Amino acid sequence: MPPERLPVKRRGRVLSARAMTDAALRPLRARRPAAALSGTLAVPGDKSISHRALMFGALAVGRTRIAGLLEGEDVLRTAAAMRALGAEVVRDAPGAWHVAGRGIGGLEEPADVLDMGNSGTAARLLAGILASHPMFAVITGDASLRRRPMRRVIDPLTACGARFAAREGGRLPLAIEGARDALPLDYRLPVASAQVKSAVLLCGLNAPGITRVEEPEATRDHSENMLRHFGAEVSVAEAGAGRIITLRGQPDLFGADVTVPGDPSSAAFPIVAALLVPGSHLRIAGVGLNPLRTGLFATLREMGATLTVENQRIAAGEPVGDLLVTHAALRGVEVPPARAPSMIDEFPILAVAAACAEGTTRMRGLHELRVKESDRLAATAALLAANGVHVAIEGDDLIVHGTGRAPPGGGLVTTHMDHRLAMSALVLGLAADQPVQVDDASFIDTSFPGFVDLMNAAAGEGAPALLAA
Repeated sequence: MPPERLPVKRRGRVLSARAMTDAALRPLRARRPAAALSGTLAVPGDKSISHRALMFGALAVGRTRIAGLLEGEDVLRTAAAMRALGAEVVRDAPGAWHVAGRGIGGLEEPADVLDMGNSGTAARLLAGILASHPMFAVITGDASLRRRPMRRVIDPLTACGARFAAREGGRLPLAIEGARDALPLDYRLPVASAQVKSAVLLCGLNAPGITRVEEPEATRDHSENMLRHFGAEVSVAEAGAGRIITLRGQPDLFGADVTVPGDPSSAAFPIVAALLVPGSHLRIAGVGLNPLRTGLFATLREMGATLTVENQRIAAGEPVGDLLVTHAALRGVEVPPARAPSMIDEFPILAVAAACAEGTTRMRGLHELRVKESDRLAATAALLAANGVHVAIEGDDLIVHGTGRAPPGGGLVTTHMDHRLAMSALVLGLAADQPVQVDDASFIDTSFPGFVDLMNAAAGEGAPALLAA
């Protein structure tokens, strides 16, 4: 069966992704390495860009070739959805795919429910596409995704003429009857969200006239960059701390080659591991360096990290480079709320770095963490507390009191089906006095396939495994 069909093999059995949520938990333990981490690593392709490359390729006329596509479950769900909507989506080799699109307005009604697994990005962006296409479709997801709020996209998309039916609170499953004559949208985001912004822009692709989105703070702009790459007319104007994005509707999008850079959110885990393990020196090749995604890197430098960039270049409109990181003593800092959109997925791993730093780190304005795969704010605090770290939550702020020494460790961390919590806890285990265990690591592959092998390889050939059952 082709890899894009989503089976997952575990302990000699093949399970569907849905069955994985009901299968036995897969615990994993991390321990301090005997020696420094070293070598050159390549992290998987950027998840945000991978989703968009498949979606925009399906909306374009002609063939799009994608290199470096992340082949985690979240992205494979998007590939399956685009195929169900009539696009040709084919895996040619590991990481190499092509999409033969249907053009704006050319998608066909899916014959079955579109199951987006654990991916909030895929579900929300897909809702934007479907809202302005005259068809009926139903989006669902796994137990975690079905708890996440979709009202934030339902409300603006309704204004284009689409109709929605959902569970209480706007939660999945979500039935969508797309508009027959979609209207352009003019929407101001109440909170900064790249997913909501992108949903509105994708809806505007199949509506005549100008769609306008105002965001109170600048969020990741992969959609804007890739829309231009495929031939759309997109303009961006600064508006105080935020931006106003305008899109001319019903453009002719044409297939375009996309090279997906390494995901900076995935690179965060080996970066922090190298900072915390004495003597470590890692090179992480080909990482995306979009300035609206690098808030973690800026924060780590403020904390005293030695983090440099080499071989900088541009690929499909996105800046890319090789990151070099060496062990460093870190100090506590205050992270301003304005930086949150540029590192919203990296706060759990930043909290791990803060637990090993000297002094207090205060991360401010983290309200968006409450509506991720889990309540990441509460779950991150629980992760640290379970391992002897002094941590507190005040409103939407996370305060971590580091001692400059290795935390005690020895805790069991409940992951809540959240891949980033699981990886953050395992990195903590590399620095702690006692091993750290997570209750379930099966969901790591949704965003970072090969994470365990990559981290174990950084310990050196023949070294005992850092991460093991």
